[in-house]
Amino acid sequence: MTNQTYTISGNLEVVKRLPSSINGNPRYLVSIGGVKCYTAPDANLAYGITNRADQPVTATVRTYYNRLTIETLNRGE
Repeated sequence: MTNQTYTISGNLEVVKRLPSSINGNPRYLVSIGGVKCYTAPDANLAYGITNRADQPVTATVRTYYNRLTIETLNRGE
């Protein structure tokens, strides 16, 4: 596990809807500018992922349990 964060930008593409978390919240595998990332379990931002599909975004990501995980997601330019 690491605390290092990265910023990536590009169009957001929903690759796959993953099984819901144990609490019933949605999870996704997405691609941002060609970089595949996961939404964190029980993350609030997962509810708005489909609304931002095919739009430019800027995301802050980090490695969490060997997966690139989205921390924040903002509109891009």
